[in-house]
Amino acid sequence: MKRIILIGLVMVMASCGEGKKSEKVPGIDTANFDLAVAPNEDFYEYATGGWQKANPLKPEFARYGSFDVLRENNEVRIRDLFADMEKTTAARGSVEQKIGDLYKLGMDSVRLNAEKLAPVAADLAAIDKALGSGQNKETLSSLLGSMHRVIGAPFFAPFVDADMMDSSTNIAYFYQAGLGMGNRDYYLDAENEAIREAYKKYIATVFEKAGYGDPAAAVAAVMEVETAIAEASLSNVELRNPYNSYNMVTLESVKKDYPAVDWDAYLDVLGLGAVERLSVSHPKVMAVANKYLGGDREKLRYYLAYNVLDSAAGVLDDEMQTARFEFYGRTMSGQEEPRPRWKRALGVPNSTLGEAVGEMYVAKYFPPASKERMLKLVGDLQVALGQHIEALEWMSDETKAKAQEKLATFHVKIGYPDKWKDYGTLEIDPALSYWENIKRASAWHSDDQMAEVGKPVDKEKWHMSPQTVNAYYNPSSNEICFPAAILQPPFFNPDADDAVNYGAIGVVIGHEMTHGFDDQGRQFDKDGNLKDWWTEADAEKFNALADVLVAQFDAIEVQPGLKANGRFTLGENIADQGGLRVAHTALRNALGGVEPAPIDGFTADQRFYLAYAQLWAQNIRPEEEARLTKIDEHSLGKWRVDGTVKNLEAFYEAFGITDGAMFLEPEKRVVIW
Repeated sequence: MKRIILIGLVMVMASCGEGKKSEKVPGIDTANFDLAVAPNEDFYEYATGGWQKANPLKPEFARYGSFDVLRENNEVRIRDLFADMEKTTAARGSVEQKIGDLYKLGMDSVRLNAEKLAPVAADLAAIDKALGSGQNKETLSSLLGSMHRVIGAPFFAPFVDADMMDSSTNIAYFYQAGLGMGNRDYYLDAENEAIREAYKKYIATVFEKAGYGDPAAAVAAVMEVETAIAEASLSNVELRNPYNSYNMVTLESVKKDYPAVDWDAYLDVLGLGAVERLSVSHPKVMAVANKYLGGDREKLRYYLAYNVLDSAAGVLDDEMQTARFEFYGRTMSGQEEPRPRWKRALGVPNSTLGEAVGEMYVAKYFPPASKERMLKLVGDLQVALGQHIEALEWMSDETKAKAQEKLATFHVKIGYPDKWKDYGTLEIDPALSYWENIKRASAWHSDDQMAEVGKPVDKEKWHMSPQTVNAYYNPSSNEICFPAAILQPPFFNPDADDAVNYGAIGVVIGHEMTHGFDDQGRQFDKDGNLKDWWTEADAEKFNALADVLVAQFDAIEVQPGLKANGRFTLGENIADQGGLRVAHTALRNALGGVEPAPIDGFTADQRFYLAYAQLWAQNIRPEEEARLTKIDEHSLGKWRVDGTVKNLEAFYEAFGITDGAMFLEPEKRVVIW
């Protein structure tokens, strides 16, 4: 929650387009280029325009790029793993039985359509009972706890993580939540009026199909409650400051400040009855929850019922699934068709039993040699980042020493966990509905998480499954993690030359390392504690440099009338720049002063930047472009390339760029790490 990249040019490009294509060294496919575009005018289009033309968006995608290619490949691999399991009869209670039955339940459209909304009848009845006449605060509070444990996050979300001030111990957090559209801006900004109207239509549709109450009254109630939550919620920019989400209080003060809830009853359902202190991370949202939980019961009934219907819509009959897709898929993201049923069905066991699937995935698809080479690459990047820290002109020796200590204590995770999660107590019963089994899995994961409160943080715990195409940095444990699934082309290619691998997975490694020193990560010390370890002068210099980068990205016009948000994307933009700079230094270190012969007419430095650019090759729909600009802390793919390399002198030198749209005057460039 708190967290979890022209005159002189003509001569250069003459060499870039010539030479025999290598048949032995893969990594850069020149068919991905658009040679009609000069790299000094639009490097992203030059490096990826051919790929974009060759990969038009399929109706099921709102965005399709290199990450999505790998995810699609992984889905096929995982489906093959599931097919292999179906060839044998799985023992009752085995992970094979649980994975197989969950997948089959999701694929059984005949059963789902016959059951219609029967699977959620008990949940709606529980809401009616808890809010019926004569019922007391204890009953309502138990219901809220049950919904948080099993169904979703009405009003706020309880979760467990390391104490930001004492990273050795897990604590409970209450975090702002409760918005069906996810982001507060959808409720508050005038330009989102059309989306709000479509959302109202969706709310009415799910209540009509459920035959529950008055759809018009439901729409009014849900919009009133969620708008009130949105008004009290912090913005994405405000959430980037970890101090804005840390507010340790006693349970006694929670009881005093939010008396509409019987906190003993609520916490007992969650298994947190012994909690004495916790972080009420966003008190203004909790005040809204207190108001409605102690107010008009009819409005509360509709809001809680909507949380059930919206959460379940994607796993009920075709009509409900279609209604959900029409809003979240078509309206918000621009998708033309839902993803195929097998992909949607596969996603449930793949996430619910993630490490069990991951263990199978690693055994079949992740060679030990890849892990060994990654460990070397990580070591190379650590050395290079250390060189960059030492060479910083804006940072004092005192802060440099502490930065080097933090870098030296990075905990590195590659491929898969050393100890796999045990799902033995999770029961999946095919006699029950798909929704009921998903609720069982949700309850199991909630109980598993809540049991960690007050216990030492498990530093070896993974926060992504091995089959996830991604990577992360966790500030509370000062760790970088690279799951097995990202360690394949185009990110990691054992057969490619060093320039390509340093420009791809090397930059990813450097990116995650740099997160430890971005606007958020720099506020955590080497032990993962939220603690100011910078001199005041160094912090001021860092912020001044960061402000320049913010202004650069603020100036980007994503669409007519829609600008990028440089403050919201600051951490990722810092990490993209740092990743590129550090990985390039690591490449030059690896070459040891010996310049390799060009491959396919490209020098090592050119291949480095081309490999990076091609990581972000993608096509994207305008609706998704607008949505991600609002909710995603990463810049859009084009700007992760063009917006970042403009600041790098080594990029200009590699391609001989001295003018054009890509050229940024030296005095306007900014280098942080």
